[in-house]
Amino acid sequence: MTQSPSEQIPDRWRPTGRRVREGVRAAAVPVVACAVALAGLTIWTSSGAAGSPPQIAAGNGRVFLPYGNSRDTAAFFDITNIGGAEDRLTGVTSPDVEKALLSRHRSSGLGADTMEMTGSVRISAGGTVAMSPFDVSVMARTRTGWEAGDVVPFVLHFRHSAPVKVFAVVVRPGS
Repeated sequence: MTQSPSEQIPDRWRPTGRRVREGVRAAAVPVVACAVALAGLTIWTSSGAAGSPPQIAAGNGRVFLPYGNSRDTAAFFDITNIGGAEDRLTGVTSPDVEKALLSRHRSSGLGADTMEMTGSVRISAGGTVAMSPFDVSVMARTRTGWEAGDVVPFVLHFRHSAPVKVFAVVVRPGS
């Protein structure tokens, strides 16, 4: 004879003390692990070991006086990151410049050097980038004629930091 479905189901399932302890233990392990990790991260961060955001300072701006009838020139800055995280220089603007592009000097080793445009320039934490004609520079096309000694405003734009306004003195190349 077969039993009806109602006869096959027990009245009530009740957990035993052992099953309750095992369930609590299984839930407690990840909770304790998360609490220990959070405490460790809190101590690490509050001690200053987690670093700090980038802090950019720029100065020593100079821009070459364009030669002859050309309006193309190059500008150079010293950029220092006194923060604890790296940042990237992503662009340069100026009201006195039509167009400004970041460029990098490349030597072929055979006497034929070139300039190539670059999308950004890395400024490491605690590091300095000293732009020069032989490394990184800003290629620019002037809007108006400049004379040696003029001061030109520029704004340096970064991936993480706020824009930095810096001035560049117009100098003759080689001086």
